[in-house]
Amino acid sequence: MKPHIHIIIVPVLLAVSVFVQGAPDGSDRSSQVTSAPTVIRSDPPPTRPQPVAAMAAANNYRIAEHDVLIFKVFQEEDLETTARVAKDGTISFPLIGYVQVGGKTVQEAAQTVQDRLREYLVHPQVTIRILEYSKRRFTVLGQVSKPGTYDLPDDSTINLLEAIGMAGGYTRIAQPSHVTVKRVEAGGRETTYKLDAKRMAVDKGNSRFEIVAGDTIVVGESLF
Repeated sequence: MKPHIHIIIVPVLLAVSVFVQGAPDGSDRSSQVTSAPTVIRSDPPPTRPQPVAAMAAANNYRIAEHDVLIFKVFQEEDLETTARVAKDGTISFPLIGYVQVGGKTVQEAAQTVQDRLREYLVHPQVTIRILEYSKRRFTVLGQVSKPGTYDLPDDSTINLLEAIGMAGGYTRIAQPSHVTVKRVEAGGRETTYKLDAKRMAVDKGNSRFEIVAGDTIVVGESLF
């Protein structure tokens, strides 16, 4: 049994010796095999970009009545304010009182507050975040598949063709070239717009008619 023991141990010792001493040229072959290459980067890791459409929609959103907004002023914690937009489009803000923000984008409203605060602060920096959106609706009637009242997206706008699509599209006897939109303007005055939705769908250069809360769309009926 002893000769067999010596025969088994010697190769193991030789293997251990080779592993420890490394290659004859002095390089550490074991570390070369087991170590993964290290990549050194001076630039920060890339962040996931936001979809362009989503960013554009957020920038275009206009503050509406009953929206709840959070106002923050840089290094002025006492001025942090949460306010609900009144029916007349105003909010109450410390130091400056009532401010008109309805109908403005978030960036425009922040600039308005910032300009007013310059009477009291040096270089004020104002940010606004929408905490809660009010329910904004429009109505589609006439020759559409699903007439009714629909909600506008919270943080974006839609055009006339998209609104008709939400109502299921045209019926077989619809007349897309005869569409009217009734809208209550500022001051309570009602305006009726006569539109050619058929032309809008074909002419890509034609400006899109934007739908706002309270609009009533009526798709006409073909006479033939």
